[in-house]
Amino acid sequence: MSIFDYRKYSPYTPVKKHVRRWPDKIIQKAPVWCSVDLRDGNQALIEPLAPTQKLEFFNLLVDIGLKEIEVGFPAASKPDFDFVRQLIEEGLIPNDVTIQVLTQAREELIAKTFEALKGANSVIIHLYNSTSVIQREQVFCKSKQEIKEIAVQGAVWVKEYAMRQPETKWQFQYSPESFTGTELEYAVEVCNAVNAVWEPTPSSPVIINLPATVEMSTPNVYADQIEWMCDHIAQRDSIIISLHTHNDRGCAIAAAELGLMAGADRIEGTLLGNGERTGNMDIVIAAMNLYSQGIDPQLNLMNIDRIIQTVESCTQLKVHPRHPYVGELVFAAFSGSHQDAINKCLAKYQQGETWRVAYLPIDPRDVGRTYQEVIRINSQSGKGGIGYVLASKYGWQLPRWMQVDFSPVVQYEAERIESEVSVEVIYALFKNNYLNINNAWKIGSFNILNDNKIVKLYITLTREQCTITIQADGQGPLEAFVRALTQQFGYHIDIVSYNEHTLGVNENSEAITYIQANINGQRYCAAGQSRDIVQASFLALLNAIAKYERIKVD
Repeated sequence: MSIFDYRKYSPYTPVKKHVRRWPDKIIQKAPVWCSVDLRDGNQALIEPLAPTQKLEFFNLLVDIGLKEIEVGFPAASKPDFDFVRQLIEEGLIPNDVTIQVLTQAREELIAKTFEALKGANSVIIHLYNSTSVIQREQVFCKSKQEIKEIAVQGAVWVKEYAMRQPETKWQFQYSPESFTGTELEYAVEVCNAVNAVWEPTPSSPVIINLPATVEMSTPNVYADQIEWMCDHIAQRDSIIISLHTHNDRGCAIAAAELGLMAGADRIEGTLLGNGERTGNMDIVIAAMNLYSQGIDPQLNLMNIDRIIQTVESCTQLKVHPRHPYVGELVFAAFSGSHQDAINKCLAKYQQGETWRVAYLPIDPRDVGRTYQEVIRINSQSGKGGIGYVLASKYGWQLPRWMQVDFSPVVQYEAERIESEVSVEVIYALFKNNYLNINNAWKIGSFNILNDNKIVKLYITLTREQCTITIQADGQGPLEAFVRALTQQFGYHIDIVSYNEHTLGVNENSEAITYIQANINGQRYCAAGQSRDIVQASFLALLNAIAKYERIKVD
């Protein structure tokens, strides 16, 4: 007998629709995208974003091309309030970007929200209150009428406070929170009541956001709900229907896509899906799904390494290696038959043709990957022993990505000498290709100071007859070093992967670091070895730069 008591659950009630138009629809253009990374995503983190991280994340969202960005809940916390003020007072919001802020339907919170927004050019005020059966009956213990009155009164306050700041271009947004747990007839009744206050027009539309705050059904049911709302809401030509899907059932992207087919105009989500519980809808996947169908997603996702690095650094959440489109292994083929099929398709593919390559739904180069990362070698292919012999004899624990990068070097040597490659030769090949790069800058000295969680780095580098001293700060020594090198040489550097370990068991043992760096759009792997783990990481990055400079000259 099953240990699960499935009888305590009941199936979700579907929408009674006799005619469904959305199954025959095809998505033909990108929706309006709105990032909620800095609010919904931020509140889901164990450690909320620091001000510097918020700004770094905001700049990334702007560079990707997002035009609507929810920047916080300014009435809920001082950090959110201060960040909104910083964006406005320092002029950090581009003219074509509209910021969005969230507020509950309470006057003191609405007043605080508008105080935070003084001087802003363009703002979406996102008002919400929960309307679901469970929230009404068990949390608030209020009737339908009382819940509707909360929404209407909130709408009145929002309109009144907006009129006091006419210098700002305001757009209003309302969410019946927990929409998927709300009766459709009641949801549309509340939305219509709010819109009666705001009086939208085709030239000044209101956003009605219909969130799957908790994903409770299959995506087709959510699409039915969206189509029903589009058919029954008043003044549809003056309404922007927005979606905000969570991933409790693992279907947030599917629900959003079917919701678009059902008539929605706009989607809220986060980069790489961070959010409460199992996460929010992943904007990157949703956009790349459109891209793979020949639709312009209206977002620039070509530098996926920067996106991954920024998201991981700010959220302290690692991207899964099988994460669609962006994971380190999503384009990897370990099977010999897969490798053969990919090789044959690539050999026939001509630039400019429609993409038709087995096992690869998109061209990996479109997101900054290379074909060398596609044809991967593991022990079944005969090359997994490379990492094993280096670990067993020399103590080097090469990460998978370094093994993959190093395998073609060993393979080339084996083909050149037409014989078995010894452990000693493999060791020498690794040192020559990753540790001892010709013309790499050497470290003269460096000094690290810690100032209120900020690392200040001063370092002297030498090469031939040249000596330079550079400095920068960051959240850690390596981040500070990257910034110092960027300022000195003008290179754009992203650390894609980083691993480290010691080569012994006592304090005098040397350490080795492995780095995969994206330098001006190209990836380079290198290593560094020293008794100081920080110096080892610096040396690894200098070796990567030397490889970049060598290839650039060639």
